[in-house]
Amino acid sequence: MSVVQESASTGGEQRSKQRVRVFVDYWNLQLTINERNGGQWFDLDWKTLGTMLAEEACGTIGIPSLSFDGVIVYSSYDHKTPNGLKHHRWMTTWLNRQPGVTVICLQRKPKNPPKCPSCYEVIHDCPHCGQPINATVEKGVDTYIATDMIRLAWEDAYDLAVLATSDGDLIPAVQFLNQKGMKVVQAGFPPGGAALATQCWASFDIWSIKDQIRRNRNMEG
Repeated sequence: MSVVQESASTGGEQRSKQRVRVFVDYWNLQLTINERNGGQWFDLDWKTLGTMLAEEACGTIGIPSLSFDGVIVYSSYDHKTPNGLKHHRWMTTWLNRQPGVTVICLQRKPKNPPKCPSCYEVIHDCPHCGQPINATVEKGVDTYIATDMIRLAWEDAYDLAVLATSDGDLIPAVQFLNQKGMKVVQAGFPPGGAALATQCWASFDIWSIKDQIRRNRNMEG
């Protein structure tokens, strides 16, 4: 289903298969599917996830065949925590080496501590346990996704985009691509992300293909 074919036509050759590029918001996808999984970690099969999402998107809009042109996974990490460093290492040394997978992993930035709504003084420590309030915020992931979707469309690098997220911040990018005649299919978790899904050419529920995208540890050597 993923073999590229070229069909002859008057004046040159015309692609007979749609080139599909997949864009995945890692944390938006992972945390949302965890919620659907009863709050338990859902072990995604990242080796085949991109292909599965591409095939489901094409089936949703009635494209009989496709050329899978890769998946870009966007994530972020806290460099001050062991789990954050472990995630960054997994993204950049394992996931980034899988066929057809490109990784963008951004370092999170410190988040400003909260302020008292009455006196507007900054609250540095938790009033209950006394521990410092150290939080980080994900910066730039949605911007990277939007930029890559538009840049690759400009470079004629794909015919169909699959966007795996429910983030409404990407609506302007989708609207822009719509105006340029590009099709974007959202892979989401309805009813969440309805605003983004409405702006896309089509959408489908990732949970409906959970068995195809779940990592099967029993099949691994």
